[in-house]
Amino acid sequence: MQLTTVAPGSSLRRRLGTAACLLLASGVSAAHADGGATTQLDATALIYGEKGRTNVVEPTARVTRLFANGQSLSAQLGIDVITGASPSGATPSGRIPAGTTTGRGAGDDRVQTVTAASGGSASGGGADPGAMPTARFQDARAALDLGWTLPLGGWSTSTLGGHFSREKDYQSVGGTGQVSIDMMHKLTTLTLGGGYNHDDVFPTGGLRYGLSDGTARLPSGVAAKEFANGMVGVSRILTRGWMVGFNASRTVERGYLTDPYKIVSVLSADSGLAQSSLTERRPSRRQRTDVLGSTVYHFHDDVLHLSYRYYWDDWRVRSHTLDLKVRHELDSQTWIEPHVRFYAQTAASFYRFGLVQGAPLPDWVSADYRLGPVRSVTVGGTVGFHLPDRPGEWSVRAEYIGQFGDGHPRNAPGIQRTFDLFPTVNIGTLVVSYSLAF
Repeated sequence: MQLTTVAPGSSLRRRLGTAACLLLASGVSAAHADGGATTQLDATALIYGEKGRTNVVEPTARVTRLFANGQSLSAQLGIDVITGASPSGATPSGRIPAGTTTGRGAGDDRVQTVTAASGGSASGGGADPGAMPTARFQDARAALDLGWTLPLGGWSTSTLGGHFSREKDYQSVGGTGQVSIDMMHKLTTLTLGGGYNHDDVFPTGGLRYGLSDGTARLPSGVAAKEFANGMVGVSRILTRGWMVGFNASRTVERGYLTDPYKIVSVLSADSGLAQSSLTERRPSRRQRTDVLGSTVYHFHDDVLHLSYRYYWDDWRVRSHTLDLKVRHELDSQTWIEPHVRFYAQTAASFYRFGLVQGAPLPDWVSADYRLGPVRSVTVGGTVGFHLPDRPGEWSVRAEYIGQFGDGHPRNAPGIQRTFDLFPTVNIGTLVVSYSLAF
């Protein structure tokens, strides 16, 4: 099972796996700042829950070893335990109206049953024929990330990293590299980086042909996909308390990019009732590009972080992300950081709520809401503190995410117009972290 969030139709796990080794190096500075410290321990526990859907528990531990010459080695181990339900891609089955000639009794529910994520059972409609069909699943994943940071003279720093993760139906192996160059009396930093991932997909129940009824399986039970990315960034210190930055990145994906567990409903053109379902099919190539502008401003007691990101790809997904954090020092031992984030994306060119029975089949189609017209708002905050007479720093972050979209498309046939095909999803996250230098 590949866990995903609001990001433009991509796997959260894969994206975090690709970037994790670069991020490992960012935590090293805290240990350097603590005089005499040679080792940094960072432990985090994440609890993530979507109301009525997916639940995740993810403990993570990272150890960074610092050396006298400025080098550092990092190792991070994370474990995900995921349970709950995920939308199957089908539309609500609807209730058969009285007087309809179908071979079933009036008022009967049409139930769509397909292979679910990680081999579970997916039911479309259930007791409520107007509900979005979901698939029950459970999975676990282990991931290991390694990072090595090496100063090059007094003006440059290089970072190399490796990543490996494994779960029931997915394996990812990758590497990253990054070079940061200080210029103009170290007021400007230029960063160049890149990464490569090779992933294998081996779904429970085998690989199904795209745009099929799902009964036939591909001869090979394993499909591969590759991700290659590069980035360039520049940051500039403008004043004693003000820094700005700009990053641009490009990612090319090739291979099996279809979600093996998602389906698309085939609807009656007249009634809108679900007649059957087909497996989804996505293109085998995707090019992603994004640009990010950010600024950090240090006031007397507060630090403001503001960023804007624009994303586009050749699947015609476009997204905007605005992120704002303000850190306020309450005293020498405690700080708080409120957080607000807005996100909006357009739908992929082949995204459909459903297919109409009898119409020609498209080359590509997906009803995965992650490729749809998604909107989200995040509000929350973090509190950091030191316990009296205890080493290390604690932080607790709690956030609410409201995710929604256009659930009433004008071209929905028949009874589908009465359903909310993109119901609001309420998501809560809690992250508890502990950091210790020794």
